[in-house]
Amino acid sequence: MSVSFTEKQFLVESFIVTRKQREALNGQKAFVVWLTGLSGAGKSTIARLLEAELFQQGIRTLVLDGDNTRQKINRDLDFSPAGRSENIRRIAEIARLLNDAGVVVISALISPFEKDRQIARSIIGKDCFVEVFVNTSIETCINRDRKGLYKKALNGEIKDFTGINSPYELPSSPCITVDTENQSSNKIVNDIVLWLKKNNYVKKK
Repeated sequence: MSVSFTEKQFLVESFIVTRKQREALNGQKAFVVWLTGLSGAGKSTIARLLEAELFQQGIRTLVLDGDNTRQKINRDLDFSPAGRSENIRRIAEIARLLNDAGVVVISALISPFEKDRQIARSIIGKDCFVEVFVNTSIETCINRDRKGLYKKALNGEIKDFTGINSPYELPSSPCITVDTENQSSNKIVNDIVLWLKKNNYVKKK
């Protein structure tokens, strides 16, 4: 069956339904909250609580973290610098697609290297990338160590473990910095939501 010129145009051009139209249908702006910090810093806890708070405000969200990416789509990747970079790139691409569907994404990822976070920002778009630095000391993270990962890393059982035998590069200019050692998770989430409203990511109510 032959394809008409109009159909050929349709096949190579962008989708008929635009991101703005999807955002309008959802009644929200699509963006990514990118939580970065050491293992044990509290990123996943903040992500889940933030998702719950935004859900209560009628905002459609999805959390991307190690539990639903490393065990699934990125299970072929190791924790070498190259593996970490590819992990971040893939998640950023997924986040961008979800944003195109009008969905807010909350990522909870160590993402230890500044260059990888900058690549994620460029993929997602700088105006839609809200970087949150979960600033927690390595000592506190080691003390928390619920999964015993730091102990294994210190004993040489895990290679390329961030904070022990692989570096964590501090964000150069995060949108928000939070401190899980001196602030409660609920206060942190409240502060993030207030920032999102102040900067017109989330509608004020």
